[in-house]
Parts: sequence; C-alpha cells; structure tokens
Amino acid sequence: MIECEVMDQLSYYLGIIIVLILTGCGLPIPEEVPIIAAGVASSVNKDLDPWITFASCLIGALAGDCVMYSIGYHFGHNLIKEHPRFASLLHAEREAMIEDKIRRHGFKIFFLSRFMVGVRAPVYLAAGVLRMPFKRFLLTDLVCATSVVGLFFGLSYAYGKPIAEWIKTGEWLLTILVALAVVGVLGFLWLKRRKLAELADLSELEEPVTAAAPDREGQESNQP
Repeated sequence: MIECEVMDQLSYYLGIIIVLILTGCGLPIPEEVPIIAAGVASSVNKDLDPWITFASCLIGALAGDCVMYSIGYHFGHNLIKEHPRFASLLHAEREAMIEDKIRRHGFKIFFLSRFMVGVRAPVYLAAGVLRMPFKRFLLTDLVCATSVVGLFFGLSYAYGKPIAEWIKTGEWLLTILVALAVVGVLGFLWLKRRKLAELADLSELEEPVTAAAPDREGQESNQP
C-alpha cells in the first residue's frame, strides 16, 4: 500500500516535469497553468510534498528551456530553414528582431517571454542559435524561472483551499448549465420531431381526397 502511494507521488512529480517540458518546447498552454494546478494540488493533498512539487515545476521549466536552447545551439539556422515546424516558430524577420532584443535586453527578454504564450519557445531557440554561452543562459534562465515559478506556485499553494472550493463551485455551476443545455436541446428536438409527425399525418389525410377527385370527374364525363 505504501509502495503504491510512493509510486503515485513519483508519477505525479514526473507528470509535472513532462508537462512543463512540453510547454517550454512550444505546447500552446501557458506555463502558469500547470504550476498553479500543482500548487493547489499540493495545498489540498497532504500526501504531496510542496517542496518536491515546487522542485518538479522548476526542473520541468528549466529542462524545457534547455531543450529549445540545445536545438538552436546545435542545429542553428539550417534547422530553421529545413524544418517548417521550427521555421514557423522563428522565421527570418522574427529571428532578427529576437536576436536584437536578446543582445540589448537579455535578462528582460527572458523574463517577459515566460509570460507570453508562443514567444517563450522562439526566444530560447534564438538564444541557442546565437550561441549564447550555456552558463550565462542557464544562470539567467534559473533566476527568471525561479521568480516566475516561485510566484505562481507560492500564491496557488497559499490560497489553494479557496481556489479548490471555487473550482468545485464552478464545476457544479458548469454541470448545471450543461444539464440545462442538454434538456433544452432534447426538448427542441422532440418538438421538431412532433411537428414533423403532425405534418406527415396531415399529408396522409389529404392524399385520398386528391386521389378521389379524378374518379368523380370521370364518372360525370361518362354520363350521357
């Protein structure tokens, strides 16, 4: 039983790391979403260690950034030219703009890009393309990631229970709204089907009358 709980906790921490690596590699989900979810979960679930959870968030964020940096560093401009996926992330105009911003405002660009979906991955990819020294990159990224992850994780952990209650209330409201929508759609379909059935009955009643009309005219024409 204890081994199962330990395995569940390890898989949870590993899941956080994987999700944050994917967000760093361009997954269109804000980095803050899994961090806030992890903070709320560790606040509500006492089986989760908040420090290990925070460390998992930080490791995942840094690992995702390092993956993009490594891709840019080792493959550079050729990768951007040959692969459409990376070309869409970092086309020529965008690359020139990001490179200029990194040279002029390195730390600020790294820090602000963490809050922008669709910008963070190209920035770290461009840092690798520019062959920015890895120690400098890692130190800058460590400061930025620790600040952002610590802020969102700390707030979500501190207010985890109220947030969880709000989510539960939201789930109930959403469930009620979905139920009402389903009832409304079923009612509309039932009324529509009933009207179609009534129209079909009326058309069946009108057919004998129209069919009998020619017979009556034929009988009148046969009379002398």
